[in-house]
Amino acid sequence: MTRLNPLHQWRAHPWHGLDAGENAPELVTCFVEMTPYDLIKYEIDKTNGYLRVDRPQASSAVLPALYGFVPQTYCAKRVADLSPAADHGDGDPLDICVISERSIQKSEILLTARVVGGLQMVDDTEADDKIVAVLANDDVWAEARDIEDIPVAMIERLHHYFSTYKLVRGREVRVSIEQIYGVDHARSVIEASMADYKEHYGF
Repeated sequence: MTRLNPLHQWRAHPWHGLDAGENAPELVTCFVEMTPYDLIKYEIDKTNGYLRVDRPQASSAVLPALYGFVPQTYCAKRVADLSPAADHGDGDPLDICVISERSIQKSEILLTARVVGGLQMVDDTEADDKIVAVLANDDVWAEARDIEDIPVAMIERLHHYFSTYKLVRGREVRVSIEQIYGVDHARSVIEASMADYKEHYGF
């Protein structure tokens, strides 16, 4: 009987078994949970690492970019300290939106993204930043290095989506986008989330 290498027997947990990337915070690994124009909200199951259906999107707004998270990040005190309107982090991995010129319609995939900025979102007093990035080896976005290199229309679409995607009939939603920030602050948020992860999980 052929014996498998123990390291190859199990799929790595996307949050804990992968890393943020050797060139983080400039280039980061993204685990994609949702593709553009998904009408279902998917989220990683924190226990087993598979995607779970969270909810159908109640709003008519559609996601204009790939959406996922950076492995081995955690939004806690250090991330909240960078978001003056937040009391604490949301306790999730750091979210990231990745812009690609070519359509990518598969989720549960990995890609390398070049960070350009972010949206400082606060969800009911919790820091819930959305990093904005471009696909690292995308020729069309090869010159994009800061948020100002992204068309205003794309940033407005991201702003609108995250301002409305939690709307549920009959329930008050307290979500605000406090600011749109550039690459330097985005890198600080990523570093803070990596440090929060190390403190919380001990590695």
